[in-house]
Amino acid sequence: MDVIAKEIISFEKDTVEEAVNKFLENATNVFQFPDLDKDNLRQDLWNALYDICNSSENNDLKYKCFSTIRILSREKTLLNSLVSEEWLELFKRESRLGNEEFTFNNENLKVALEAEKCLCNIVFNSISVASKCIQNGILENTLTRIKKFKEIQEDDIRFFDAKLLFIITAVRPESRRKVKDEMNGVTYLTEALEEILSETVSKNNFESNTRPNIFLTDMQTNITCEILKALFNITLHINEKDETEIKCFTNVVLILRKYLLIPTESADKRVMLQNDVINLLTNMPQQIYPSLLHPVSESDKLPKKLVYENFNFTAVYDVLLLLKSKFVADTTVSNQHGILSPTLTVLLKMAYSDRIMRKYLKAQILPPLKDVHNRPEHGDEIRNHLCKLLTTPITELRDLVAEFLFVLCKKNVTRMIKYTGYGNAAGLFAQRGLLGGKNIEAETEFSSDDVDSETEEYAELKHGINPVLGCYEEPRPNPMENMSEEQKEYEALRLVQLIDDLTKCGAIKPCRVGKDGKPEPIEHVLQLQEGIKAQSNYHNADDDSD
Repeated sequence: MDVIAKEIISFEKDTVEEAVNKFLENATNVFQFPDLDKDNLRQDLWNALYDICNSSENNDLKYKCFSTIRILSREKTLLNSLVSEEWLELFKRESRLGNEEFTFNNENLKVALEAEKCLCNIVFNSISVASKCIQNGILENTLTRIKKFKEIQEDDIRFFDAKLLFIITAVRPESRRKVKDEMNGVTYLTEALEEILSETVSKNNFESNTRPNIFLTDMQTNITCEILKALFNITLHINEKDETEIKCFTNVVLILRKYLLIPTESADKRVMLQNDVINLLTNMPQQIYPSLLHPVSESDKLPKKLVYENFNFTAVYDVLLLLKSKFVADTTVSNQHGILSPTLTVLLKMAYSDRIMRKYLKAQILPPLKDVHNRPEHGDEIRNHLCKLLTTPITELRDLVAEFLFVLCKKNVTRMIKYTGYGNAAGLFAQRGLLGGKNIEAETEFSSDDVDSETEEYAELKHGINPVLGCYEEPRPNPMENMSEEQKEYEALRLVQLIDDLTKCGAIKPCRVGKDGKPEPIEHVLQLQEGIKAQSNYHNADDDSD
């Protein structure tokens, strides 16, 4: 590779294009160039490519030189020193950022795109260059061109404008406030999202709450996802007390609802789009989540599962389907949190934001129990997968799932045990001082105007349900049935001794439930019998009012 680089550096007019072609043929799939680290080759090659791009009138040659820079900029080595202000001015000029009156054609479009691709690579790999882009007008000009989204017909330009904005706001946190507050970025990006929808479907399709017989093309989906990711970056910090911001983001949520519903050209793109919509929704204030619902009109013909209390729950149901698909997908303990937490966060915000939403989610996730023979964590329903996560070693995810299920149960300990089993929910109860079974947490924030009666299956086997496991257990023979009182006493003392031995050697640390409802360690095993109070039977007198 060093020989080819020297040919380009020689800058022979008749051979330089051939040398660039040779470099591109050999380096297309290369991501590191150790040969350029000797004899100052890397610096000299960048200088030669700058001279060619800056002086040549040959668009084809400039395109190839920018392609070479794009490949070289995959590697972080010396990028901070290689990319000077002169380079950035060249990228800005050739990508036509800042020239609002410029018209693209077939010749200059490919050069502009390649120059902007170089910018994307360099900004991603160099925080220093990203900082310069905030100061030299590249950030502002990128947003200005996005502002003219409707006037630009070239989808590739739209895509890389959004991508460049996303990368800058990702690597430079200080740019987020600048874009959001000083440049009115939320408005311009929202308008771009609306423009994509207007190019795809008429307004009436969505107002009728029906799924339109159209779809986003793959390119439209790609552009949308880059805009959503840029919006995510600049909305990480929202002033939820600012009425102007709340109004602005209410409009954002209305648009996100449409993107949750709209089909895409390919199935994998739809998953990608929905994931980016979900990620952005996690930033939205929970008080505007009811905007995801639309009243059902007489003309709507929706399945019963999508209608609840005269509201269209299609968007919410799609989020549930997305969550279920993530459970089905192959996930490991290490990636559980990243894959599941955004969707669960959105569902938790839904449950907190609105009574009707919570009741719908409970009806879908925790319907009246019929299967009482299997443990709550066994099965393929959403409830089963959530119960399984209550014991995951990823504490952030475990706590998120526990909070979500607890809210669906109206923070009622008895109801939580009924649906999850005491063993699965013990971690939550321990954290909140609820191990004693008393509902310390107030339920006044939840309504109680409807009753979810027990199923016949549950009522019939209720007496045999083990509250710790959360399922029915067949009666077992009493192992002490044929023992004498002396034998029973002996076994009890032996058990006490074994526990005491394990405690002294540090293998276990027995605890009892303290007055605050949280576990407290004991010094001697005999303390376990102190202060024992009669506990209410968790699976009796369960009021499932919602």
